[in-house]
Amino acid sequence: MVGAGQLARMTQQAAIALGIDLRVLAASPDESAARVVSSVRLGDHRDLGDLRDFAKGCDVLTFDHEHVPTEHIRALEAGGVAVRPGAGALVHAQDKAVMRERLTAIGAPCPAWRRVASAADVTEFAAEHGWPVVLKAVRGGYDGRGVWVCDGEEQAAEAVATGIPLLAEAFVPFERELAVLVARSPHGQGVSYPVVETVQRDGICVEVLAPAPGLDPEDAAVAQRIALGIADELGVTGLLAVEMFQTRAGLVVNELAMRPHNSGHWTIEGSRTSQFEQHLRAVLDLPLGSPAQTAPVVVMANLLGGDDPDVFSRYEHVMAHDPGIKVHFYGKEVRPGRKIGHVTALGDDLDTVRARARHAAVYLTEGIYT
Repeated sequence: MVGAGQLARMTQQAAIALGIDLRVLAASPDESAARVVSSVRLGDHRDLGDLRDFAKGCDVLTFDHEHVPTEHIRALEAGGVAVRPGAGALVHAQDKAVMRERLTAIGAPCPAWRRVASAADVTEFAAEHGWPVVLKAVRGGYDGRGVWVCDGEEQAAEAVATGIPLLAEAFVPFERELAVLVARSPHGQGVSYPVVETVQRDGICVEVLAPAPGLDPEDAAVAQRIALGIADELGVTGLLAVEMFQTRAGLVVNELAMRPHNSGHWTIEGSRTSQFEQHLRAVLDLPLGSPAQTAPVVVMANLLGGDDPDVFSRYEHVMAHDPGIKVHFYGKEVRPGRKIGHVTALGDDLDTVRARARHAAVYLTEGIYT
């Protein structure tokens, strides 16, 4: 697995049970997964030589992020490395313009969009679709970074002045945000997890509710069909997370990720097969596992670093207050706003389960009761 962040760290837990030897490419021995994985190679994911050396002896090469240059992935594939997902699929999670072009071509529900190179281009787009206009970095944006919601020409000009290649999208007046996690193996087997609701704050996911409360079963089935169809059309191997907007007019695809995803962390305790085990099964072309939930309601709350770095001293309270809460820390230095872990609660009643997860998350990060 190229990358040694928390996704690789949690993949290691699944690999142990499956008897799979996981090797990670880390930029530093202090990275999250490098602290717990026995086979660590240090190197730069942007260096083709480092990638080739890392891939030697591996059955499959996969990723915990999308930042490996597309041309390097193509070179690895040309050299006989089994890369999953391959460059032809992964580019759709790396390049938002390529993604929009392909999704539009296959008929997936998308907002109006256009590549833009100047403030005048944005103004022209707004004349047709109205303000605000959402500008997105074509490559590299995540967790709210690389996204500008512009109410007028002045804000658009500021975004264009960064020099970052951009695309413009029509603002979508959504009711809530949903995510569908699916897995697809090389021989075409596919499964879908239940549709979840993701709660965002400042562009960062803070909470995931599984299944999405109050979602009409027919709408849920439509969302799953859209995600599985995208996985098939793009030739995805491994996990695909499809983030969507639910609107009065229907569903709109927002973003794609081809790896384990924050919207699927709840599956560690909340599903028969965690997303991390599923990703390993898929990229190794093993039979896929059941995505069924282990409880009627599962809530995951992200732990975001605050001003107090001493989060571990509050373990005892959380464990004593609610023995059913599951706490995951990523081995990261605490910094304000940084994802340092998550908590998961399971049960029968959404309000109760959600309150438990929120209490644990707020107390661990801030030391206060909710």
